[in-house]
Amino acid sequence: MQAALTLLEALCLQGLKQLVLCPGSRSGPLATAAGVLASQAKLHLVTAIDERSAAFLALGMATAHGRAVAVVTTSGTAVANLLPAAVEADRSCQPLLLLTADRPTRLKNCGANQTVNQEAFLLAACRWFGSGALDGVHTQASDALNALAVQAWQRAQGAGIGPPGPVQLNLPFEEPLHATLEQQQQLVSGAGSVAACSKPSPEIGPVPRLDPERPGVVIAGPWRGLTPAVEAYQQALHRWLNLSGWPVLADPLAALASDCPNRIEHWELQLDWLNIPDDAQLLRLGPMPASRRLETWLQRHQGPQLLITETDSRPLDPLRKASQWSGGLVAWIAQQAVLEQSTKPSAATNDLSPWLETQLPLNGAVNEPALAYWLPQLLPEHLPLMLAASSPVRDWLTWGGPACGRHRCFSFRGASGIDGTLSLAMGLAANLGPLALVTGDLALLHDSNGWLLASSAAAPPPLLVLLIDNGGGGIFQQLPIATAGFESLFAMPQQVDPLALAAAHGVPGRQVACLDDLQEALAWGLSQERPVLLRLCSDRGRDADLRQQLRASAQNECTEL
Repeated sequence: MQAALTLLEALCLQGLKQLVLCPGSRSGPLATAAGVLASQAKLHLVTAIDERSAAFLALGMATAHGRAVAVVTTSGTAVANLLPAAVEADRSCQPLLLLTADRPTRLKNCGANQTVNQEAFLLAACRWFGSGALDGVHTQASDALNALAVQAWQRAQGAGIGPPGPVQLNLPFEEPLHATLEQQQQLVSGAGSVAACSKPSPEIGPVPRLDPERPGVVIAGPWRGLTPAVEAYQQALHRWLNLSGWPVLADPLAALASDCPNRIEHWELQLDWLNIPDDAQLLRLGPMPASRRLETWLQRHQGPQLLITETDSRPLDPLRKASQWSGGLVAWIAQQAVLEQSTKPSAATNDLSPWLETQLPLNGAVNEPALAYWLPQLLPEHLPLMLAASSPVRDWLTWGGPACGRHRCFSFRGASGIDGTLSLAMGLAANLGPLALVTGDLALLHDSNGWLLASSAAAPPPLLVLLIDNGGGGIFQQLPIATAGFESLFAMPQQVDPLALAAAHGVPGRQVACLDDLQEALAWGLSQERPVLLRLCSDRGRDADLRQQLRASAQNECTEL
């Protein structure tokens, strides 16, 4: 326990403020040490019984503030359950500390209970793997534990080393594992001074340049930097847009400011009518937005494409058309040899919002395009949102109107999985305050253990869950899948009552019968200041047809405008 306390105190000195604790015996020293630090107000402690859900909760919390959150698990399959969240943290470039308790060497490879090769489980997804002394962390001196903590924290945060991401510290604990109350009271903090660690600068190539005097377009993909850096990123983008007058095609996850100039609404519906020269310069920010139409457009575009990432040097252009620079937009703008000029107007574009409002009225049966259009307007301004990485994030991109810019939108599309959806939203809400999650029925059911976080927490996060229940995997309804077994092989509808399941966890909910009732239901949900569920049932087959009809009509509308 003294070793565990020293390690956790060293992490707290580095910046650790929150820890999610899962149950276990081998991790007992870490649990007791975390409890001591929580009692001293050095650490905020959250408990969760499901390691998979716990890791996603921690990832949501880390994303909200841009600071690593630790997850403590016991040994064995508990560690394997961390892999989905580690994969998402890796691809989303968000910091995560995975502290896994293990058996010492004497119990390895001899059939000892709950002893597996957990050192290898997370390697492919982690920025760095660190291990305590194999004979037990109690054999390590304080300075060695301090150095381990420093290295782990800096690797997770990407402190001058590379992009942020997940880090695993595998910590062998020898028995006896559990200190008596008297022994705990006798322990004195022994963290001491924290060792320094070198911070090598990542190697970044020469700064590529674009000419703001020539035609160009900014394509803002999902934001993959840390939350504290968002404001500087927004200011840098504004500076370039004011210099160039270039239009912006933004993904809803791009983290743009609400007053971002030159933003084109419903751009995905009018790509072929934007009057962009074939040789225009393209400034691409971050990974690709969730649009097949944009991919096709980029593939045939003849002009130069520059892709700027926020410290992530891994290839992020599946089209292989862009030059990539990983120094970040702020550094790129600072090094452009341009003079400040008066703001240039953006090229005029068609405003499809009035037309869409007539096509998607706020009455009648619930449909998904209408929800994407109206929810940004009906939800309180600046309320953050999380969009499930399936139909919601795509519908928001296509049908969401000008009000989309009033909300910071999150989604976890690094690996585009639906696992962990509810737990991620719980983590975001725990640190950001009131938040709305827009999700489908399969994504919510896949992470139903996330509801445990609503009933077990002393202060449940204020999360409004908007469940679009279309009776299965609605996104597959939009694909050209020809099979007689579509329902059982792809849609996979489930016979679970989501309102009853939420109620079993003490979460109140309501059914929204039609779009006419949506505004009143939102007001009720937001007034609860705790996790609540609104269920909105739609017909996925009818919605798929509606999307196609709207796209065809939008082309005619753009031609007439």
